[in-house]
Amino acid sequence: MENDNKQQDIIKMFNEIAKTYDIANRVLSMGIDKTWRRAACNLSFKLYGKEKLDKIVDVACGTGDLMIDWDNIGKQNGIEINDIIGIDPSVGMMEVGKTKIPNRTFIEAGAEKLPLEDESVDFISISYGIRNVVQREEGLKEFARVLKKGGLAVILEFTRNDKNNFTSNLTKFYMNNIMPTIGGLVSGSKEAYTYLPESIEAFITSDQMVEELKAVGLEPIFVKGYSLDMSTTFIARKI
Repeated sequence: MENDNKQQDIIKMFNEIAKTYDIANRVLSMGIDKTWRRAACNLSFKLYGKEKLDKIVDVACGTGDLMIDWDNIGKQNGIEINDIIGIDPSVGMMEVGKTKIPNRTFIEAGAEKLPLEDESVDFISISYGIRNVVQREEGLKEFARVLKKGGLAVILEFTRNDKNNFTSNLTKFYMNNIMPTIGGLVSGSKEAYTYLPESIEAFITSDQMVEELKAVGLEPIFVKGYSLDMSTTFIARKI
């Protein structure tokens, strides 16, 4: 029950900031988040090595930015994608997404209970959302269940950095002091952007994420931190 209540509070928060979410992200990341996502898409297509994909599913899809990237970068690479599906428990976020990509399917659901058949998905992605999945182990097990053998899980996330050096301290200062103020001004909800650094500090490290992926049968084949290790990209293959 406690987990359910916590998850519902997170969903409510995202519903409240949905209309300003995109612009707040662009301002806070100075647009670098687009670069991180596009790099992950390009590398995933290269690592998978197939010209036709049945299905890409983006979990915690929010307003659909990564879905758009999968579509555009697939076309740039000459890759045919039959279907791109967005899944999110926040209806408010998906309503914004539907205005951006009305020709794609959006489904209301959480990562821990995906309404998808076993071994039916080529790629399953989640960008800056796995941190908000309260039942993360169940979510990762679901990723492994729905992926085809050899399919890829693509995760972008702000992982906890336990290092104590100048760059990590600079990143923490930005996250804890500047981000809540700017995010609050843009979105009207300082609480939501105070939650962000707090959730990062309460999250796991990159090494721990690697171990959790391995535990559910997803073998990490690419792990890299970007922008002073502010963001980490994980690509794992179902074995």
